[in-house]
Amino acid sequence: MKIIACGTSWHAALAGKFMIERLAQLPAEVDYGSEFRYRDPIIGKKSLAIAISQSGETADTLAAEREARQKGAKILAICNVVGSMLTREANGTIYTHAGPEIGVASTKAFTGQLTALMLTALYLAQVRGKLTPAAAKSLMQDLTRIPHKIETILQRDSAMEELARSFFRHTDFLYLGRGIHYPIALEGALKLKEISYIHAEGYPAGEMKHGPNALIDENLPVVIIATRDESDPASMTRYEKTISNLQEVKARDGIVIAVVTEGDRIARDIADHVIEVPAAPELLSPILEIVPLQLLAYHIAVRRGCDVDQPRNLAKSVTVE
Repeated sequence: MKIIACGTSWHAALAGKFMIERLAQLPAEVDYGSEFRYRDPIIGKKSLAIAISQSGETADTLAAEREARQKGAKILAICNVVGSMLTREANGTIYTHAGPEIGVASTKAFTGQLTALMLTALYLAQVRGKLTPAAAKSLMQDLTRIPHKIETILQRDSAMEELARSFFRHTDFLYLGRGIHYPIALEGALKLKEISYIHAEGYPAGEMKHGPNALIDENLPVVIIATRDESDPASMTRYEKTISNLQEVKARDGIVIAVVTEGDRIARDIADHVIEVPAAPELLSPILEIVPLQLLAYHIAVRRGCDVDQPRNLAKSVTVE
């Protein structure tokens, strides 16, 4: 399986890879649309290519989709715009129905894409016999609770505004995450650079020792996604390792902003600032984690006097290469 996308949709694709491989036990490879057709990809009649685009008109994604189709692959589109070019050329489409996105920076479309990918992973897992009906039902029930949990996060918007007041003058940010949380670190960094024009970098937390540690000093805010799913041993292992990364940053005088699960006392005792999100199964937690990071980027951009809807040098639909 190939998943093809650009920008924010590519980050959703990365998270979708974790969902599909974990639930359906299918290997999934994620490609930038702009790179896919230039590397002579190995794809054929037994392959499924999932093309993700908010607008359905992204030139690089369309070109990659056509390359995959020419080589015989079936195309599944995940798109927000009914009747767009991508949906017309695909064999099938999952519409995210997120409503019109006027601003250039994608926000609600991203959570819609994550949801669509989760539903796709659940379906594939069931038809392949990799998930029991009871387990699938439980995950679906957890998914239906996500909107209410997002409302809870949105009610804490004032805390994000307060945090922005402390950090809007900084010139660099580092975002860290492990596993399925790494794509959210990438997306959080992208949102900040898109609308506030602050340099921000997303990185796998386990790779800190391979370079990023050199950047850490008393002037660098480090956003660490350290949520946990206590019912999942693998999630708890990742959490413990992420806490170790958090301690590394503090030992080097970095400023730690930790995104944690409600009630987490371990991270709270170490971090300088804590952003809490409601508890959720690990595969669903990215939908919650990105919301406060989007709000933080928004409030920082507003404080810096930036146009959050029309960032400089960017367009809503990238229709040229």
